Amino acid sequence: MRAQYDYRDKFDFVLFTAVSILIVIGLAAIYSSTQNTVNEQNSIYKQLAFWLVSLFAFSFVYSIPLQTIRSFTIPLYLTTILLLIIVLFLGRVAGGAKSWIPIGPFSLQPSEFAKISTLLALASYLSKPTTDIDSFKDLGYAIAIGMAPVLLILLEPDLGSALVFINLVLLLIFWKGISLFGLFVVLSPAVTALAALFGTPFLLAVLGLIVFVLLIVRKDIFFSGSIFALNLSAAYFVDELYSILSPHQQKRIMSFIDPGADPLGSGYNSLQAIIAVGSGGFLGQGFLSGNQTQLQFIPEQWTDFIFCVIGEEKGFIGSLIVISLYTIIFFRLMKIARISKDEFSSMLLIGILIVIFTHFFINIGMVLGLLPVIGIPLPFLSYGGSSLLSNMIMLGLVMNIYKNLKI
Repeated sequence: MRAQYDYRDKFDFVLFTAVSILIVIGLAAIYSSTQNTVNEQNSIYKQLAFWLVSLFAFSFVYSIPLQTIRSFTIPLYLTTILLLIIVLFLGRVAGGAKSWIPIGPFSLQPSEFAKISTLLALASYLSKPTTDIDSFKDLGYAIAIGMAPVLLILLEPDLGSALVFINLVLLLIFWKGISLFGLFVVLSPAVTALAALFGTPFLLAVLGLIVFVLLIVRKDIFFSGSIFALNLSAAYFVDELYSILSPHQQKRIMSFIDPGADPLGSGYNSLQAIIAVGSGGFLGQGFLSGNQTQLQFIPEQWTDFIFCVIGEEKGFIGSLIVISLYTIIFFRLMKIARISKDEFSSMLLIGILIVIFTHFFINIGMVLGLLPVIGIPLPFLSYGGSSLLSNMIMLGLVMNIYKNLKI
């Protein structure tokens, strides 16, 4: 007797429903936060148009064979690298960063699509049977794939997007099964650079710890010297990296340490965001009723600070619902990754989880004053066509993998 066809075997309705509810909540928040702003009143209609385009892109990615997508990994990666170069010369400046290529009334943000192509390239390379992640050469290739777009994005400069790429590379390497020493080699330059920002005593302490670890593992002198030189380079160039950032981004990092030091300048958004979320109370002030939202105390709150709108109008309950929906998405992605049939699919799913979670973690953290304000959208909620389109393409990849699980 022929088994009855079940659409639930081909489509994850729980995941799609959670995403759809987030998009609807986002559309309501975008309308509320822009209806009193003359220049942005059409944003809700643009976002609706982006949503329709995104549904088409989702359906297209869902329908084509995953191996076909994998075969186009290199052309897609090189295309987005080219777009990241083009945006440095022809891009439109907004928020202190040259990140958008104007196309008529709309704008394209190449870094959003570079996340997908870089993820595909990393997943394809790391899932090769010949790739040994503990090999210095293979590890170097993986880092190079991830860091090439990072260097271009830092030139825009867009620190938020760069951090997403860095986190993606590190966690995918970890998921691949790198050894503890290999993980130490990858992470130690970042720790050294961070220590250098806090001053010489912290830097010397970290360098001393690195020397101690190298002596314990007893690698050859040339290899150990190379690792130590890499860490010294990270410490030396951290100031250069900081100088690449635009002045407003530097001030945002400084204001994270003490937002009250410049309450009308770099710390303004952070303080106003905390006030907006706190004023929502338990049930919120109601749709179209938040003072911070309607009086536009937070500039362009329909983008990076959209969670403030939800917190003020829907209160603790509304914020909890949003966080719960994201939690459902994270758990569904992890579950599908664990039962996927091949390593490429598993890598791809974990990479998508990393990208969405990094956006979620940084965005919510900066709104609540727990992280620096670096400018990064909240997936499926924030206004932005490139962001919504790239997220729906990633959702299409997830569903594409899901429909093949029981074949």
